[in-house]
Amino acid sequence: MAIDPYLLLLLIACLYALVFGGLGWVRREGLSIQFALEVAGLTALLVGGSWLAGIPLNPFLFLALLYVITMRSRLIVDAANLLANRGRYEMAHRLYRLGLAWWPDATSRAIVRVNQGAAYLRCGQVDAAIDTLQFVLNSDGQPQLGIKYEAACRYNLGYAYEKAGEEARAIAQYHETIELLPGSLYAKAAQAALKRRQKRDSQN
Repeated sequence: MAIDPYLLLLLIACLYALVFGGLGWVRREGLSIQFALEVAGLTALLVGGSWLAGIPLNPFLFLALLYVITMRSRLIVDAANLLANRGRYEMAHRLYRLGLAWWPDATSRAIVRVNQGAAYLRCGQVDAAIDTLQFVLNSDGQPQLGIKYEAACRYNLGYAYEKAGEEARAIAQYHETIELLPGSLYAKAAQAALKRRQKRDSQN
C-alpha cells in the first residue's frame, strides 16, 4: 500500500524527534524545547514548501537536513576536536566559537564548552581551561549537561586545577568524577591521578 509522500515526511520528523529526544533523556541531558521547536519549524518549512511546490521532498534528503541543522553545533565540535587532536588548536578554537555562535540549545552549548575547555588544557592554556570548565558547571549545569559530559568536564577541571597547583580542588573534582561515572575512562583517569599524587606524597 502506497503512503502519501507528505505524510511520510511528517512521520519521519516525528520519529526523528522521538529518537533523538529519547536519547537525550537516556543520557540525562533532559528534554530540549529548542530542539523540538527546531524540528517542528523545519518540518513545517520543508514539508510545507514541497507541498506548495507540488514536488515531494526526498525522505533521505529531508532526514539529512533535519540532522545537519538541528545537530549543527555538535557536528562542528566533532570537526574542532579532530583539528585539536592534530594540534591545530587555533583553527579548532575558531570552530568552537562558531559552534557557540550558531544558537545551540543548552545541551549543545554545554558540550561545545566542555570540549573547548579540554582543548585549552591540551594546548597549555590552563587558566582559560579552568574558566571555561567552571562556567559549564556553574552556569550550564544540570540537567542540560549529561552525565558523560559532566564526568569529562569534572575530570578535565581536576587536571587543570592540578596543573595550576590547586591540589585540594583537583582532588575534589577527581573524586566527583569517580562517584559520578564509576568505571568510565574519566573515572579511571581520575583514579590514576589520585594514585600518582599518593605515590608522590609517600616519597616526600
